[in-house]
Amino acid sequence: MHTPQPFRNAARLDAVIDRAIGDNRIVGGVFLVAGDDFAYARAAGFADREARIPMREDTIFRLSSITKPMVAATALAMIERGKLALDDKVSRFLPAFRPKAPDGSVPEISIHQLLTHTSGLGYPTMGADDPYVKAEISTGIEGHGRTEDDNLKRLAGVPLFAKPGTEWRYGMSLDVLGAILGIVQGSTLGDAVAHYVTRPLDMTDTAFTLNNYARLAIPYRDNEGGATRMNGVEIVSPEGRPTFMFDPARVFDNRSYQSGGAGMVGTATDFLRFLEAIRKGGAPILKRETVEMAVANQIGTLVREDSPGWRFSYLGAWLEDRGVAKVPFADGALRWGGVWGHNWSMDRKAGITIVGFTNTALEGCNGPFIDEVRDAVYA
Repeated sequence: MHTPQPFRNAARLDAVIDRAIGDNRIVGGVFLVAGDDFAYARAAGFADREARIPMREDTIFRLSSITKPMVAATALAMIERGKLALDDKVSRFLPAFRPKAPDGSVPEISIHQLLTHTSGLGYPTMGADDPYVKAEISTGIEGHGRTEDDNLKRLAGVPLFAKPGTEWRYGMSLDVLGAILGIVQGSTLGDAVAHYVTRPLDMTDTAFTLNNYARLAIPYRDNEGGATRMNGVEIVSPEGRPTFMFDPARVFDNRSYQSGGAGMVGTATDFLRFLEAIRKGGAPILKRETVEMAVANQIGTLVREDSPGWRFSYLGAWLEDRGVAKVPFADGALRWGGVWGHNWSMDRKAGITIVGFTNTALEGCNGPFIDEVRDAVYA
């Protein structure tokens, strides 16, 4: 059996992690780097700082948008088996879900458009006049106790931001897709993800329900004086970055709908297993030709103004031009994150997968720390 070698940039990566924890930018995290011939794994800092509970490699995190690629892979597995098609319309499965376009028409939305965030759906901006805020739509990281039917009804009552297929906008698309996958499965989204993704990969700690309360990381948030503990519903609005509402209690309320965009919990080691299966060709969850489609640009020339040099695949952001994006990844690499404090990348050409799960929002998701980790790995 082949034993991976120690990662040659381990000391450099250790220093980045230690500095972020020492500066109280990150409370704790699990950091994994994998390639064909090397491996790095480290749990650092605290899962619960106040109780002095150290972070462990099997610590469970609220996953937020780490959920999305696993739900997307579930949809692609169903498509492989003829249970679903990319050009199927949402109205086939959810007849009442017919949001209006900005011009007042009622367009059809396809499965492909849900997978690529070109459906016209979005996320709330948290502004007082935001229709999503007024409708009290749950994004899967707050609104505990909200049922799927109630949330879909609220979402369908708000106009689309754009006509489907004309604009890339990150948002609630995977929540709608998740509802459809549950219908196709004949039970729940959680059953579908377990059947097609987590069970075949032996991802025993990744699900829509928490199986071990003692291993769940306490969430923290950015603050002027450093990361502070979340003690209830929190609105985090760092300067120059989006505003988010967090509700740590949602994970404990099994009445909450299974959010295909943000509702899962799991470990970093489980998620690395998923990414490595994709990087190495898809077995045992997807065929290689499906993986090649999943990791390709799927939005054509639609512009992503938030991320120059990046387009979007079925699983995450897709690197079109590393020079424009100013990143060390090879063109064709994928990356994404989770707003509770996570970030990942998969660079198939370089043969490197990086997973960083932290318990600190937003620094561990889209703060400077993730670039420091990336640069240390690629140094």
